[in-house]
Amino acid sequence: MTLQLVQVNLKARDESALGRFWAEALGWGVSSEGPGVANLEPMGFDWPDPSAVCLDLVRVPEPETVKYRVHIELATSSEAHHTELVARLRELGATPADAGRGDVLRTVLADPEGNVFSVLEPRELYRDTGPMAAVVVDCADPRAMVRFWGEAIDWTVHELTDDRALLRSAKGVGPYLEFRRTPDDEVVRSRIHLDVMSDRGEDQATEVARLEGLGATRADVGQGDVSWVVLADPEGNEFCVLGRG
Repeated sequence: MTLQLVQVNLKARDESALGRFWAEALGWGVSSEGPGVANLEPMGFDWPDPSAVCLDLVRVPEPETVKYRVHIELATSSEAHHTELVARLRELGATPADAGRGDVLRTVLADPEGNVFSVLEPRELYRDTGPMAAVVVDCADPRAMVRFWGEAIDWTVHELTDDRALLRSAKGVGPYLEFRRTPDDEVVRSRIHLDVMSDRGEDQATEVARLEGLGATRADVGQGDVSWVVLADPEGNEFCVLGRG
């Protein structure tokens, strides 16, 4: 088991402008590995490292909004911090996106391109995650998702119920990966998916074959001849297995 969750991939109409928004939201730096791509990570970060799950914004002329069922939740350290962060994000261009859930434990917003995310009220669970508390995947069966993802990546299960499952890096750092039972009619459409990568020296093809043995299937999203492999987990959520350069 050698795969790590290394980044969240977000399709954008304007990766530079959206990158500036998320850099301000997270307090991270922005760089670029090439035209049309904005890479966000903590200052001084040596990628990849489990202490952070980074953001990779990729320009797409007409990004299709589909049911990737993934969103980001931001951590706060106090009620005052929560109030200040929500106000600052609104000033940066975020808009309310409650979606009718009325959850008092989080403030639901949409970034300037409409991608929904949450700002959590302060919670002890997320006190040491950094600005990103969790990457949340809406699903029909958290237990089934953990059976796949618990084997797919080298993360530890911290909670497992019929309604929620929490995984975190085995090193006990960085954000949580949460699988949350969500009725299909409450799933918020997004343009976000997960990217995983193997440790140095591990063979990408071998890891892809292992994931297929666990129940992943090949997915064609028009990627063409690229260095990564697109798969879908047992509930149909697409993710990418990155190759090492």
